[in-house]
Amino acid sequence: MILLDSLIIGGIRFCLDQVATAVDKEMNDDSALREELMAAQMRLELGEITEGEFRKLEDELLGLIRAIRERQMSSQEDVEEGELRITGADVTFEGD
Repeated sequence: MILLDSLIIGGIRFCLDQVATAVDKEMNDDSALREELMAAQMRLELGEITEGEFRKLEDELLGLIRAIRERQMSSQEDVEEGELRITGADVTFEGD
């Protein structure tokens, strides 16, 4: 019974760790924000939004991109020279 409980808890913990890793990766990836900025530029050129709406959206998106880059820079400074840091893992399962 204890073995079964520890397997269930271990499985749940593994799943939650994977979710946390995916969320962390998404929070530190600015490519989606850059794509959204490019889409806003296209909407401006097509006349779907005004210049003011574009500027407001641009300021918002650039602020978020800047915050992501500052987080990345500060996390790089936290790692001392010569220290190894694991930032992710690829896991595959092939079973019945």
